[in-house]
Amino acid sequence: MKKTCQLITIICLLSGGIFSANAQMSTYYATHHNYRAVPVAEGLIQPWAMAWLPNGDMLITEKPGRLRIVRDGQLLANEVPGVPGVVYEGQGGLFDVLPHPDFADNQLLYLSFAKPTADDGSTTAIVRGRLNNDRLTDVEEIFAANSVGRGHYGGRMAFDEDGYLFLSIGDRQAPPEGDLESHPAQDTSNHHGAMVRLNDDGSIPSDNPFIGERGVEPAIWSYGHRSPQGLAFHPETGDLWETEHGPQGGDELNLIVAGNNYGWPVIGYGVNYGPGIPIHESSVEAGMEQPTHFWVPSIAASGLMIYTGDKFPQWYGDIFAGGLAGEQLAHLMLTDDYRSVEREETLLYGIGRIRDVRQGPEGYIYVAVEDANGEPTSVVRLEPVQ
Repeated sequence: MKKTCQLITIICLLSGGIFSANAQMSTYYATHHNYRAVPVAEGLIQPWAMAWLPNGDMLITEKPGRLRIVRDGQLLANEVPGVPGVVYEGQGGLFDVLPHPDFADNQLLYLSFAKPTADDGSTTAIVRGRLNNDRLTDVEEIFAANSVGRGHYGGRMAFDEDGYLFLSIGDRQAPPEGDLESHPAQDTSNHHGAMVRLNDDGSIPSDNPFIGERGVEPAIWSYGHRSPQGLAFHPETGDLWETEHGPQGGDELNLIVAGNNYGWPVIGYGVNYGPGIPIHESSVEAGMEQPTHFWVPSIAASGLMIYTGDKFPQWYGDIFAGGLAGEQLAHLMLTDDYRSVEREETLLYGIGRIRDVRQGPEGYIYVAVEDANGEPTSVVRLEPVQ
């Protein structure tokens, strides 16, 4: 089902679309498919993630700590009660929402969030509860990272086809304690800059890559990450893909492999904010993984999706990544083996800070737009235009 990528017009590369006074209803022009952005839910405050239930309800998290429901095309006025308190400051707040693969039978729902810690800090945590009658009950914490800091929480979750739960955790903006190799993201005795793999109850799978190694956190699946904010499994290959923020430049798209080191901050393609002086020792180091794709300048890569719907058939199997600072949706067209990026184009350029991108159950593409200052924004749906 993979297609050969061909450009329709030069404007596909130079512009994500044509804007009018009502930009969301304009026609955008892109490779293979033209589309429009139709508002779905408006008046949201910093929407962070989206998910769907088997009955068609759409769930949206708002960073200040609210879980919302869109039912039959309408955003319900009341938030879902039972959500735990979150640290809503800086980059902290309520993050991802993820139904259990067997939600229809068990009604289990997972939320990731910035959890307060005893020392007035915060960490990345997961709770799960049962969503019944628009209320979250039987809420229990199943995981809390042993990494405390100011920001770079990560917080994206995904289930693989075997029912294991993955969570991204950022480096928490921790400084190195000496040389770059001593940075906490390079230290597997903690969860700084790690991808973790859990059973659905938060326990540790017995076949995780570092099980039995003394001094290593057994939940770790991969490490050496900076600020991972996109996470998705490719349905054709089962591969786990991740996007993460670099510093000033050097955002990455990574193919995640168990036990591998992704290099932060020893290697990378960004520089220090402001002065632009080098951070990394180099861009290549033995034993450290290279990104599949990187962005210079940074787009502040956020939510991640692999498209498998039928509304945009020529985009089947492609990767879509939100951009915050770039205010864009990056469309990454993969090679026939779904392992390398063949071409990139920019979609929805200028619509706002794109925090999340997901495929809806009917095959449309949904985008959550946020305002950094907390002004009301919306979720929009991309629909094809002939």
